[in-house]
Amino acid sequence: MRVRVDRERCCGAGNCVVTAPEVFDQDDADGLVLLRRAEPPADAADRVRLAVELCPAGAITVAPRPVPERSSTP
Repeated sequence: MRVRVDRERCCGAGNCVVTAPEVFDQDDADGLVLLRRAEPPADAADRVRLAVELCPAGAITVAPRPVPERSSTP
């Protein structure tokens, strides 16, 4: 999973930080979301998805982690 945040959409509610503190933080200066880990560990995936649902501003998105291309060399 790859996580992205849009600080311009963030309203500083902090739901993401409470839900997945290992992935999200809040900026002390403006209260907006800070992304700590763009590729969180697998055991945080459910909490990250919940943070997406709980975000009132829709400032968090997730996408599947890109799969590395395999070399065609034998």
